[in-house]
Amino acid sequence: MKIAFLDAVHDSIKTSFVELGWDVQEWFDLSRDEIKEKLFELDGIILRSRIKMDSDFLQHAKKLQFIGRPGAGLENIDSDYCKHKGIKVFRSPEGNRDALAEHATGMLLMLFNNLKRADNEVREGKWRRKENRGHELMGKTVGIIGYGYMGEAFAKRLAGFQVKLIAYDKYKSGFGDGVVKEVSLEELKLNADVISLHVPLTDETSGMVCEDFLSSLSHPIYLINTARGPVVQTRALIDALRSGKVLGACLDVFEQESSSFESVHETKKSMQELRDSDSVVLSPHIAGWTHESKEKMAKFLIEKITAEFGS
Repeated sequence: MKIAFLDAVHDSIKTSFVELGWDVQEWFDLSRDEIKEKLFELDGIILRSRIKMDSDFLQHAKKLQFIGRPGAGLENIDSDYCKHKGIKVFRSPEGNRDALAEHATGMLLMLFNNLKRADNEVREGKWRRKENRGHELMGKTVGIIGYGYMGEAFAKRLAGFQVKLIAYDKYKSGFGDGVVKEVSLEELKLNADVISLHVPLTDETSGMVCEDFLSSLSHPIYLINTARGPVVQTRALIDALRSGKVLGACLDVFEQESSSFESVHETKKSMQELRDSDSVVLSPHIAGWTHESKEKMAKFLIEKITAEFGS
C-alpha cells in the first residue's frame, strides 16, 4: 500500500506502516493542488487539518482505501462522500480526551479564581486581595453540551469538585449515571451555572451559541469552548459579556481561526476585545494537544487502521 502523510504527526504512525512493508510518503510541503494531481497513486492518507478534503478533491483518489486523522474533528473531510465511495475514515478522540478535560478544568479554575488578572497584577507590584476574591466550584451546576469522549472525560474530572453535573446530547441517550444527569437542552439552560461545549463542527452546530441562545438562558453563566471556534458567535458572546449575561468565558478555540488552526485573523476587532477582557481566559487551540496526547492519538489510530488493513 502507498500512504501519504500530509501533515507532521507522531513518528510511531510512520514506523508502524513501514514495518508493515507499506510505501510511506511525506507530502508536508505540497500544496492542495499538487497533492490533488498525485492522489490517484494513494491507498491511504494521514492528515491533520491543513488540507480540506471535499468531494472535488477526493474524486481524484481512485484507489483510496482510508483516511486517518489523529484526534477528534473531521470537519475538513467529506465523510458522506467517503462513505459513498467506501473510503474508511479513522480518527482517535480517545487519545486526547484526557488532555482536553484537564485543560478545560484548568481554564475554569483560572477564571473562577481570577488567576489571570491576579498574576499580572502581582508581577506589576500590585497587591489587590479583595478585588481578586474568587468563587468556588463546589455547589455549582455544570452543564455539558455534547456527551461524547470529551464531554464524558470533562465530567469525570469535575466530579471530585462536588459540583452537580448535567448533560445534553442530541444524538445520544441513556448515558445518565452516578456522575452526570441526562437532561434536555431546555433544562440545561434553566439550571446550569457553567456551560461547556463538546460538540463537533457541523452545519447544525455552527453558530449554535448565538444571541438567541444566550438570551434564552434563565440566569448569567460562565461559558467554556474547547470544541470548535465557529460553534460560538464571537460578537454575541462579547455583547453578552458586556451585558452580564455571560459572567466569564474560557476559550481555547475561536471563530476567527484559520481552517488549519495554526493562526487567527489578527485584523478582527473582536479578537482584540476578547484579549482586553479580564473576564476571558484564552489559549491557542491546545486543549487536546499535550505531549502525551500526541502519542496516545497516534496509538489509537494505528490500532484502528492496522486492525482493518494490516493483515
